[in-house]
Amino acid sequence: MKNQNFFFAKKANCPTHVDWHDLLSSSITTSDELAEYLPVKKNDIQKATRKFPMRINPYYLSLIKEVDDPAWKQSVPDLLEISAPSGMEDPLAEEAQSPVPNLIHRYPDRVLFLVSDQCAMYCRHCMRKRRVGSRFAVTADTIKEGLEYIRSHRAIREVLLSGGDPLLLEDEAMDKLLLRLRAIEHVEIIRIHSRIPCTLPQRVTKDLAGIFKKYTPLYLNIQFNHYNEITPEASKACSVLANAGIPLGCQSVLLKGVNDTPSAMKKLMQGLLTIRVKPYYIHHADFVEGACHFRTSIKKGLAIMRELYGHTSGLAAPHYMIDLPGGGGKVPLIPEYIMSENNVNLLVKNYEGTIYKYPV
Repeated sequence: MKNQNFFFAKKANCPTHVDWHDLLSSSITTSDELAEYLPVKKNDIQKATRKFPMRINPYYLSLIKEVDDPAWKQSVPDLLEISAPSGMEDPLAEEAQSPVPNLIHRYPDRVLFLVSDQCAMYCRHCMRKRRVGSRFAVTADTIKEGLEYIRSHRAIREVLLSGGDPLLLEDEAMDKLLLRLRAIEHVEIIRIHSRIPCTLPQRVTKDLAGIFKKYTPLYLNIQFNHYNEITPEASKACSVLANAGIPLGCQSVLLKGVNDTPSAMKKLMQGLLTIRVKPYYIHHADFVEGACHFRTSIKKGLAIMRELYGHTSGLAAPHYMIDLPGGGGKVPLIPEYIMSENNVNLLVKNYEGTIYKYPV
């Protein structure tokens, strides 16, 4: 293993203008490669990655500052992935709600369309660990079949592009896909789910933003899970998108040891607003095989939300969501503020814990 001083110096000088293809192709995917940079046990890494593959690109590697910090936990394989409570391969029943390959139709008016089978980093908390990086393929045929399904179901007014990460499509492929979606008369809204602005911000170029601008209304939901991920490179990527008129929202995941304190979550939410990203959801971690060690209690999640409401701007307070197992869909949870009620008043506790009467 290279000594720690060399490792951190090398990361600090991670080039900012390198082509994203080069960064992606230089990703760490084996235990031997990882052990050159981090103090890991190669045998443990090998055991975990036999089931859940690893990819850490040089940019995201540069965010790791110490052992078990938030960037480490999200990117470095852990034996807990194969030894903690097993969870379920597909807790949200995506396969059961896929009428054609790589398309999930859960809600009447929208579908989730998986258009990429690659990610810039294989997040250890991924809710599609069963597929991403291994048993998953996007082909011209699956794209064609998905488009035909959307075209033939006129109730679909919104299409969410996901994967993998859609932003790993080349510009030409992205342009072609969005053009074909916009040609479907009943598709009103296109939404893209991506972690690229956080994990490989070099991919976000003015050319890519220009493509998105042609197909508005188009929304981009991204995922930052810790304030330390809001780097100058990530901020620049979000500015390029925001300057092109693309609305940005963030769907963070509540993760044990990463952001499961009120102070960490508040700092993240406030930081997102400074780079023109609206906090949209905090997802409670799903009961996913290989990721259950990241789960916190619902009680902790509600306590964090209670510390956001009133203690920071309403702009910085997203919805706290659980995704019901078996394909039941998302449900928001909120802290309890109504203490009691009668025919005259509600007794309501405010963010400071003071009780007020409110006429009904």
